[in-house]
Amino acid sequence: MTPGARVAAAAAILDTIREGTPAEMALTRWARASRFAGSKDRAAVRDHVFDALRRWRSCAVLGGGESGRARMIGLLRGEGTDPATLFTGDGHAPAPLSPAEDAAGAPPQGLDALDLPDWLWPLWQDSLGEAAEACAETLRHRAPVMLRVNTARMPREAARQALADAGIVTVEAAIAPTALIVTEGARRIAQSAPFLEGLVELQDGASQASICELPDVTVEKILDFCAGGGGKALAMAARFGRAVTAHDAAPDRMKDIPARAARAGARIARADMAAVQAAAPYGLVLTDVPCSGSGAWRRAPEGKWALTAARLADLTASQDAILDRAAGLVAPQGWLAYTTCSVLDCENRDRIDAFLNRHPGWSLSRDCRWLPGPEGDGFYLSVLARH
Repeated sequence: MTPGARVAAAAAILDTIREGTPAEMALTRWARASRFAGSKDRAAVRDHVFDALRRWRSCAVLGGGESGRARMIGLLRGEGTDPATLFTGDGHAPAPLSPAEDAAGAPPQGLDALDLPDWLWPLWQDSLGEAAEACAETLRHRAPVMLRVNTARMPREAARQALADAGIVTVEAAIAPTALIVTEGARRIAQSAPFLEGLVELQDGASQASICELPDVTVEKILDFCAGGGGKALAMAARFGRAVTAHDAAPDRMKDIPARAARAGARIARADMAAVQAAAPYGLVLTDVPCSGSGAWRRAPEGKWALTAARLADLTASQDAILDRAAGLVAPQGWLAYTTCSVLDCENRDRIDAFLNRHPGWSLSRDCRWLPGPEGDGFYLSVLARH
């Protein structure tokens, strides 16, 4: 595919997303219908689509319209590329710009420039203060590709060398002693020997840092109560050198855990709620609760535009319920860890304060927040001690 053809494909996919199709589904359907597209073509089209989703409002303003075509015009203008160089009509490239399209568009202002929904801005400011605009700007750009070194198998420097031998260049990240930032060869990771042999896992830097911030104590039993794909369970198994029980309200999310654990040499047992309760209490329970994902909108930008005030209220109610349920699984003198990939206070410290008001037998031991940046996403961790 030519560069122009990739832009045309992205514009068509954006129109499908505007009609309500999730981005991943829209990209998959396009790829299946476009067998001529090679891996580099698919990657380039995906990058265009996600760049436009991150800058949904500003692209529309710069392009002078709401369509996928207009937003691709706006995306190119925002990146300093003259759309006329790609909108040529040659081959499968988009048709040339009309005089109206050439004249349309303006520099985005206010929340158009920050690419945030209007209703969210007051909450955003209240939560982030002076960092509000900088945080919004960061989320308009791509996130770093980051790896967690399985230090139970190999030191970080040795893992860097193994990755370099596989054509993957990394630098050490200060955010966590297990973290690496990939600077070259990111698309080779999934088929590389270090990944297939369980020496490294894809994991955001702030997520890794949260595991490093857990209490450095010996605990008899560890439970990952909202395990999902098992990334944090794997990280805890490596850090504490012991077995971890993994549970999720949607068991299908845990389907890849056995293969990932075997690859990493970790002991992780999946358990339903009955088994979790039968094995209680636990010395450490981690609750990585469902949230807005506002700290990780670089990776999942659709969430920025799908979130509503009603949905946020539902999430905070769910977060309270999960904390209450998980608290009953913690042993006396044990620990309850609460994490989100959100930067909103209503999902973070407000939930902890509300929990402490409901449960007088607990105290706050640790409270950490990471903002989106060059070494990771926005993330929150609170550690509660049971007395």
